[in-house]
Amino acid sequence: MQSHTTEDGKAKFDPPVFYTATGLLLLLVAYAVFFPEDATARFQSMQSGIVTYMGWYYVLIVAVLLVTVVIISMSRLGDIKLGPEHEKPEYGFWSWLAMLFSAGIGIGLLFFGVAEPVMHYMNPPDAEPGTIAAAREAMILSIFHWGFHVWAIFAGVALILGYFSYRHNLPLTLRSALYPMIGERIHGPVGHAIDVFAIVSTVCGVATTLGFGVLQMNSGLNHLFGIPVGEVTQVILIIVTTSLATVSVVVGLDAGIKRLSQLNMGLAALLCLTILVLGSTVFLFQAFVQNLGSYLSVLVNRTFNLYAYAPTDWIGGWTIFYWGWCLSWSPFVGLFIARISRGRTIREFAVGTLLMPTLITIIWLTVFGNSAIKMIRDEGLQSLADMIQKDQSLALFQFLEQFPFSQVLSGLAIILVVIFFITSADSGAMVMNMLSSHGRDDTPAWQRIFWSAIIGVVAIALLLAGGLASLQTAAIASALPFSIILLVAIYGLVKALRMDSAKKDAQSAPVAPISARNPVSWERRLRNLVQLPSLQEVHEYIREIAEPALHKFAAQMQKNGFVAEVTEDENAVIHLTVYQGDEVDFLYSIYPKAHLKPNASNGDTVLDDNHDDGSPDIYFRAEVHLSEGGQDYDVMGWTSDQLLTDILSQYERHLQFLHSLR
Repeated sequence: MQSHTTEDGKAKFDPPVFYTATGLLLLLVAYAVFFPEDATARFQSMQSGIVTYMGWYYVLIVAVLLVTVVIISMSRLGDIKLGPEHEKPEYGFWSWLAMLFSAGIGIGLLFFGVAEPVMHYMNPPDAEPGTIAAAREAMILSIFHWGFHVWAIFAGVALILGYFSYRHNLPLTLRSALYPMIGERIHGPVGHAIDVFAIVSTVCGVATTLGFGVLQMNSGLNHLFGIPVGEVTQVILIIVTTSLATVSVVVGLDAGIKRLSQLNMGLAALLCLTILVLGSTVFLFQAFVQNLGSYLSVLVNRTFNLYAYAPTDWIGGWTIFYWGWCLSWSPFVGLFIARISRGRTIREFAVGTLLMPTLITIIWLTVFGNSAIKMIRDEGLQSLADMIQKDQSLALFQFLEQFPFSQVLSGLAIILVVIFFITSADSGAMVMNMLSSHGRDDTPAWQRIFWSAIIGVVAIALLLAGGLASLQTAAIASALPFSIILLVAIYGLVKALRMDSAKKDAQSAPVAPISARNPVSWERRLRNLVQLPSLQEVHEYIREIAEPALHKFAAQMQKNGFVAEVTEDENAVIHLTVYQGDEVDFLYSIYPKAHLKPNASNGDTVLDDNHDDGSPDIYFRAEVHLSEGGQDYDVMGWTSDQLLTDILSQYERHLQFLHSLR
């Protein structure tokens, strides 16, 4: 199903997804707005049933996701790229980390960094409240709820979407996760339904979080400047936040979301470092090391602890609630992470989405959580605990009151809250736009503005009608059907990765004695090495030698009953495709690729494969690419027979790969 385009060529969306998702959202929001009490009662009953009867399932699926991501990344499958083999990461590591953290759980840590450890300290599930044991358990539980498991949920979805989109050229939408199971049917009603579900879930999650988030913004502004707490202030805050998010999403990923995320991480690091220096520095270093060790030592036990022998409501209100909320957010966060992760190996991806965020989380919770508990336990600041139990939205600001320059620190915290919500809203709008546009993000501005406005309008309507809690509960309940889709997608991912690995093994297997391959003479190879051709010379070689050779191979395959063709794209890249029926087709391409000369004077020269500016630092190679990407060898200067021999060798490897799948 192709994206719909109006006559003026501007609108780009899938009508079944766009209109159905919009209609369902209007119905769902209308129900929560006009019948808030009934909606809350029904959705809470649904959530209670899930916690009571399916809590074990939520715990199990999150564990499966964590184990799957870790095993894949540590195995040889971790060498596979999210994209062709020659692909380079689109973003530097720190920019990438800042964006995935800002769109992920950054706002949650800001809200709960002080509140959650204190709440566990005052009411732990397995210790006496207010004791040293309670303090230790409070930190372990807080880290457990914001550590590996949360990021495994997001990383699992992102890995599935990124792999099938960038490796197999499928649309970057949730439907592509089911390609191994249903094939081309993802482009029909089933695929539309999955993307509609993802859009509705994303709007519910982002809008309700924005609605609840303005309560914290309002509390902070009241605490700092005396601005009244009320619906008028909160609506204004939603409008301002959504407007800024709209500007960010309209200007694009690089100019908007990327820069805001970098600013956010810098300000968050500044706030954290300030608390570390002004607080009990040595104690916090000690606590960090102990928290890290304690968390790792209880990881397996905590993962599977359902309190089956000592039933408690605690796990439903905390762990199951968190896992459900993160699963409901995972289509949005996972798709966004996939969007910014092209070109990374699965192993690099796992380090960036599991290890680094968890390490940052432990640092943040240690600095803020341990500091708050120490104030209550050792400094007798019981008022902080009482206030947090009464109003969590004030926790951070009341905590910052205990430090020098509290007004400055609280102002910095408010700025962080606002920017974190902007990055969540703008990335959410971008994701919904992609889901409704067959994975495209080159859509006109009005489509991005539309989804950004939807978030703000839904948040305002629910806030005024008291329906935020009901829609939040509905979003969490939606995690149950989505988790089933996720399990099927995980199976499909593992199956596809094993096929990819088998193909690599087949390509490395010997296919014929080297003497039978008519190799390039050493004189010709030496001349190719020292000449360092220009783009024009590579184009001439492709046109005069390579293209006729590929046509000759295709003609011979056609004589043998195969369907084969040679095509050329706008960048003078030629492609030979041999179709294999229901099996994986054979693709052999020759790309003009730019490289820096060994003696390049400017190592920062930007390489452009499509433009030869005559730079003395650049030369070009005629590189072979297969379906999985560049093969890192140059055929420039090869004769027609030598090129045909190489094509035949690669085709033999492809047949060996197909044989290994049977």
